[in-house]
Amino acid sequence: MKKIFAICVLCITFVQLSLAQASRVIGPAEKKITDSICNALSKRDISKITNKQEAVALYTSCVMEHADLLQELADELKVDVNDQAAMQKVGMNIAFNLMKDKCANFIKLSTYFAEQKATEVLNNYSTGVLKRIDNKGFNYIVITEKGAEKSFLWLRQFAGSEKFTSGLGTNVGKHVKVEWQEIEVYLPLAKGYYKVKEITGITLM
Repeated sequence: MKKIFAICVLCITFVQLSLAQASRVIGPAEKKITDSICNALSKRDISKITNKQEAVALYTSCVMEHADLLQELADELKVDVNDQAAMQKVGMNIAFNLMKDKCANFIKLSTYFAEQKATEVLNNYSTGVLKRIDNKGFNYIVITEKGAEKSFLWLRQFAGSEKFTSGLGTNVGKHVKVEWQEIEVYLPLAKGYYKVKEITGITLM
């Protein structure tokens, strides 16, 4: 999950890339994932995007489609996929590649990445008791609410996420407020696009 987040941080920071990167020679794995992401973006309806949040969510889902290529890329670049700083740099390089290759839909999305804040995005919330973290390719935090289990996708850093980086620990059984937004992502295990609740914040009550 963290490596996906690190890759997608580029949506906000890629504009800071130096011109020196224009001379970078990319390897076959980096070329493969760049082309794969651009191809995934080309199949999406960008006309429906109206703000930064939606643009980042769409880009993230395209990266998630090809998460299986990240290890190959990390090996080529000799970086650890668990090193968030290194993977952020990898993500920025991919963004630069997409711009240099004139990936049309990425260029269109990039106009939203520079927004200071997203508008017209509705954040919902649920309350309940922390139960566990499920790993289904990505981490899901599970709570019980009125006797029913509810799962929330931990896709990227959110307010309060530092409390759970080593697991739920002593927080199991505590009452929490989970803030979330609904996004559509490609789930490799299910081989399809599904709407999921992405965590935007967790507060202990």
